[in-house]
Amino acid sequence: MIRRAGAALLALALLCGGCGGEEYVAPPPAKASSAVDATAATSTVTALQQALVAGDRAAAERLGADGPAQQLLAAVAGNVRELGLREVTLRYVTETGRTRGADGWDGLVALTWRMPGSATAAARLELPFSFADGGHAVSAIGGTSGRLPLWLAGPVTVRRVPGAVVVGEGAAADLASYARWARQAVVESRDVVEGDAELVVEVPADITALHRALDADAGEYAAIAAVTAPADGSRLPDAPVHVFLNRAVYDDLDPVAAQVVMTHEAVHALTGAVLAGGAPLWLVEGFADYVALRDLDLPLDRTAGQVIEEVRRDGLPDALPADTDFSPGASHLGGVYEAAWQVAVTLAERRGEAALLALYRAVLDGTKLAPSLRSGFGWSEAELTTAWQDRLASLAGVPGRAP
Repeated sequence: MIRRAGAALLALALLCGGCGGEEYVAPPPAKASSAVDATAATSTVTALQQALVAGDRAAAERLGADGPAQQLLAAVAGNVRELGLREVTLRYVTETGRTRGADGWDGLVALTWRMPGSATAAARLELPFSFADGGHAVSAIGGTSGRLPLWLAGPVTVRRVPGAVVVGEGAAADLASYARWARQAVVESRDVVEGDAELVVEVPADITALHRALDADAGEYAAIAAVTAPADGSRLPDAPVHVFLNRAVYDDLDPVAAQVVMTHEAVHALTGAVLAGGAPLWLVEGFADYVALRDLDLPLDRTAGQVIEEVRRDGLPDALPADTDFSPGASHLGGVYEAAWQVAVTLAERRGEAALLALYRAVLDGTKLAPSLRSGFGWSEAELTTAWQDRLASLAGVPGRAP
């Protein structure tokens, strides 16, 4: 989640730990409709797969039931070619029980696809398809709800830069600024975190399209600038993870804040933080902020102004930020992010950046925090908390904790 508050410069992101789940597979209806011809639908889906793999817009268009469907299928074929998607497969699964007129019905189709440069598994998703003409044509993809990736929703524009690809909804989307921020985010992330995976940034046209791409409830991400999430909504450890932008918020950020948000999200995406279980969010979010703010030459009263004000007003916090403190509805969210960042800074000042990275990697990989903290820094969590509290006290100009 992204925060935007008061005089704070930054709008920093909470990784999307609940954007996906197990894929839903509709059970077959108790009695098949007479409109359903699974053999015809299977043949149509196979033909569409062949057209998409070949990037053949004309062949895909011929499988559309009407003008809008023909335009959509042609656009999807063009998207596959423009994106260079690999391992594109489509398989008819079952009907859903919903019929359309005398010769149309809805069915589920299982899809896979992989972005070029991806080191993860192929994305996997089941989507409703609407069939017409006895199953010999496709009239719609995705139904009216559920996850719908941008490349299946209509034409997209693709902008590639070293280390990143930006995908914008619409055939004429202006992606130049996003591409620059994505490129710099990769540079800044790779200064700290090694690897060669490509960053994928998706730019839906509006908040409705964002919620559809993430299968989110209406309004869930209306106040955030960006979110990092599995592209197919799965929680598998090797699922592809992308950064999704909310243009309504992100476009209002000044260039420095926009870069900080992009780099923060890139750290989440490139390190697999979204899919890691058991890592405290103060470490996940604090480390992402540490990388994003590492080379930013601004005074702390701007980059940590909210937590400084909170300490002056309310006193020092009793404990490190809890995971619940990062929830979208939590109060003083800006200060929580700044506090987590200062935990990471405290650790880096204790043993250096390499030790901070080693701790982050170890905990993401499933090692318990306590032994990693002790071996890497010589601290217990209580001792880290005290050192962090002392740092906050120094920043705020208030007395530290009594020994």
